[in-house]
Amino acid sequence: MTVPAARRSYKFAFMMLTTLFFLWGFVHNLDPILIPHLRRSFSLTVLQAALVDSAVYIAYFVMALPAGLLIRRAGYRCTIIAGLVLFGVGSLLFLPAADTHRYVVFLAALFIIACGLTLLETAANPYAALLGRPERATQRLNLAQSFNGLAAAVAPIVGARLILVEGATDQQLQAMTEGARQAALAAEAASVKGPYLVLGLVIFAIAVVFYFIRLPEPERKAADSDEGVAGAIGQAWRHGPIRRAVIAQFFYVGAQVCVFSFFILFAASAAGLSQIAAADYLGWGCGVAFVAGRFAGTCAMKYVAPARLLLVYALICSGLCVVTMFASGMACVAAVIGIVFFMSIMFPTIFALGIKDAGAGTEMGSSLIIMAIVGGALLPLAFGFISDVTHSIQLGYAVPLVCFLVVAWFARTVLAHERSAAPVPPLTNGALKRV
Repeated sequence: MTVPAARRSYKFAFMMLTTLFFLWGFVHNLDPILIPHLRRSFSLTVLQAALVDSAVYIAYFVMALPAGLLIRRAGYRCTIIAGLVLFGVGSLLFLPAADTHRYVVFLAALFIIACGLTLLETAANPYAALLGRPERATQRLNLAQSFNGLAAAVAPIVGARLILVEGATDQQLQAMTEGARQAALAAEAASVKGPYLVLGLVIFAIAVVFYFIRLPEPERKAADSDEGVAGAIGQAWRHGPIRRAVIAQFFYVGAQVCVFSFFILFAASAAGLSQIAAADYLGWGCGVAFVAGRFAGTCAMKYVAPARLLLVYALICSGLCVVTMFASGMACVAAVIGIVFFMSIMFPTIFALGIKDAGAGTEMGSSLIIMAIVGGALLPLAFGFISDVTHSIQLGYAVPLVCFLVVAWFARTVLAHERSAAPVPPLTNGALKRV
């Protein structure tokens, strides 16, 4: 599949896509700020606070196939605009959520945002892979995803200072009457209104820009019938790399969400950091490590096969999870930052290796892999459950450990497939062909 447009239109389209990667990376990396903020405002357990991630990532499961169908029928540009509109609407819903001080309204707003992000990611990931030479698709997608990593560095630092306001201490809250305590917590919860109002307005402005610009569209057949769509889904699922990528992406996203979303709670418990200090480590430590890992991995893929690099990185992350579970103090924090560096290439690399050579199954294959992001809804619940039961958030890292081992399995299957599919060298020096 090729994009019939001039080379310069490739570059412009790719530049516009990078803004989307940054935006959804930014809002995703506000979630680790929201979790301790809402946990305090609503007196939640770790498991209850993990519902923030569940609300977000269940939307990926619900919307991924509709997103693929929308791409097939309306194209990438229209899908991107629809995603931006949902993204903006969900952001603005944070205002009534804060005004009513109801946790379920916050979860509904996050779900709507994530529905928009599902459309954006389902469209932007394969589109970035298609904009250029096929052999550079994995590198190109890693480069675009690097701006997602940049957002991972910026969002916690900015979000902590806008959302994690200095409110009443726990002792002061306990001394208040029930009505006064609820009013104080509601006032703290209202700190999300300004940031999400600005975010929503920015998103709507970008949607207007995408409405007026023209982007190159991949050549595709006319809209399929419902029977044809069902066949396309089945065809994509029968493609071995897609099927295995779905499994790997389920576990990888679960690991990533566990690492990022619980970092502030983890750093406060294991290293005794304050929430603001933990947020700074999340931004300057994890965020910078994530974007550095993306750029470094993109460069390394010029010399090392993507699947081989993925295998090595997954095994390193597994080892660092063991360190995180049993070390103490700042050594734990350093191990988690190491995990973030080495896991940074995993999402785009799994995605690109999964849809490689998928042909007509690319759109539906993309949808299936995006559906696997539901791992981010389910596996953090396991992390929270283990943390609550054992009274140790460090032992929750058993969940990411298992996840990275699954990613290593996926990388090995890709390497095995590549070796088996390698062409046999031609016979030389008059050697006889055996029959």
